[in-house]
Amino acid sequence: MQGFSCALYFQGWVLEAIPKTLEEALCLQEAVITPDHVVMLGAPDVILIERSSGKRIDPVTGDVYHITFMWPESEEVAQRLETPSTLMPSDLIAKKLQKFHTEANALKCTYHSCLKIINADQPNVDVFSQVLNYVCTPRHSASPYTPRILLFGPPGSGKSLQAKLIAQNYGIVNICCGELLKAVSADESHMGELIKPYLETKQQVPSSIVLQILTERLSRMDCTTRGWVLHGFPQGVEQAEELEESNFIPNRVFFLEITDDIAIERVTLRGVDPVTGEWYHSIYKPASGPEVQSRLRFNPRHSKAQLLKRLKEYWNYAADLQAFYPQAVYINADQDPHTVFE
Repeated sequence: MQGFSCALYFQGWVLEAIPKTLEEALCLQEAVITPDHVVMLGAPDVILIERSSGKRIDPVTGDVYHITFMWPESEEVAQRLETPSTLMPSDLIAKKLQKFHTEANALKCTYHSCLKIINADQPNVDVFSQVLNYVCTPRHSASPYTPRILLFGPPGSGKSLQAKLIAQNYGIVNICCGELLKAVSADESHMGELIKPYLETKQQVPSSIVLQILTERLSRMDCTTRGWVLHGFPQGVEQAEELEESNFIPNRVFFLEITDDIAIERVTLRGVDPVTGEWYHSIYKPASGPEVQSRLRFNPRHSKAQLLKRLKEYWNYAADLQAFYPQAVYINADQDPHTVFE
């Protein structure tokens, strides 16, 4: 406790492995050591036992390896690895985990207002990204807060799905710029008639018109009271500046990241059954039988040539947008959609 000097309060601190019990947590509170953020890493017990029992140590360097997750590339190093002398048997680890779970429930109650539980059964870089994202988030305020979220990412990164999940979970309005333009085009209004020729000939709708349609939608009561998540706009710094000049300033910006190879695999192998309207994917969700497979239809826009063109367009403006939104959060989108959402 005495080590918590004034300098630490100004500079900040990271405390690990304490508190482990409710008593320790209460001691910290009595010493006025109160964290702004608390992160609890979680994983199934079977995974934690496997991680612990598989540890090996290099007696020469002291480096730690694992027989499953991190085996050394050098055969020489692999040959000299030893089982740590402190390694506990599986039954003892299971008992310690049982004790941890008992204490963890009390700690969750103690720190419920600033606690984030993060799934540790994923790559270290993804765990770190989620932890960093949380600790960089200001503490919750009781003042009114309206989410204004921008989602960016290349084709196939899952923007539409993530926007849907965000909107459902937080009760905000999901706005896809492309779908909004289609809806306006179909309503036979003056603006609809104005943009219909662009959509029918697959030309880019002028930014000034898109911004006019978008700002009108964002000004409606549902967006102003509940908040919104927007994707498909802006596509470049000029549009981003115009959006801010219209007083629609996002307070959260996310970039979903995948490689071009993953995008090609996700998009070009998708097909729809015209009879049922069901979507299928050659790898992730194959057709239920030869008959269904034979009648699948593929969107020309999802062809490899068209996709590569769209990817090139995205990468042409992505770097500038990343610089325009320096506080943006970057998410590895090459994983299960619900893990991305978390």
